[in-house]
Amino acid sequence: MMMSEKVKILVVEDHALVRKGLLALLTAKPDLEVVGEAVDGIEAIHMVKSCSPDIILMDLEMPRKDGIYAIREIRQQQPQIKILVVTSYTDEQHVIAAIRAGANGYLLKTTVPDDLLRAIRGVMLGQLPLDPAITSTVIRELEKPEVDLPIWPDNLTDREVSVIKLIARGYSNIRIAEDLMISDRTVSTHVGRILAKLELENRTQVALYALRKGLADLE
Repeated sequence: MMMSEKVKILVVEDHALVRKGLLALLTAKPDLEVVGEAVDGIEAIHMVKSCSPDIILMDLEMPRKDGIYAIREIRQQQPQIKILVVTSYTDEQHVIAAIRAGANGYLLKTTVPDDLLRAIRGVMLGQLPLDPAITSTVIRELEKPEVDLPIWPDNLTDREVSVIKLIARGYSNIRIAEDLMISDRTVSTHVGRILAKLELENRTQVALYALRKGLADLE
């Protein structure tokens, strides 16, 4: 989507006080539009069909079905929707499960408002916001044996490898296009082919894959 348009947001949070605080923050910004709110994973899945958000702010621990379940279901139904986790959990189980399910970023509820707004806009540009508090968790995941990683495909082109390295550094499509001196559309084409060849679901997974393969680092 063009960033000149309003970003349509679905807020999924079971605690009313937190949810209302998010709504107040988001609705005050002219470039953001809250199109729905849900209190659990089941409601979130139904709301996605009716309000067609660009991005979802997703809590993890909720009644009925949790955020991990909702992320997986939404990824299967509408993979183009961005999902930014906003939660209180910093443990490895939640962090890695959310990323593997298809989350496009992971923030904590202690994140200051300006950083949350920056992350929302960044996700829409293809960036991968991760809260600094979970960096060590991500590092531990990267240090695990590679037995569960997809096999490095022989048909990746040199240009696609370059794009993978820049994705791992958190670059948006626009920034990648500038660095490689190609068009945004060409970058999008490369990203689509990379996801298909690596059999991954989103850029976050590509970034983690590249980090574990030693193609980039967290610096």
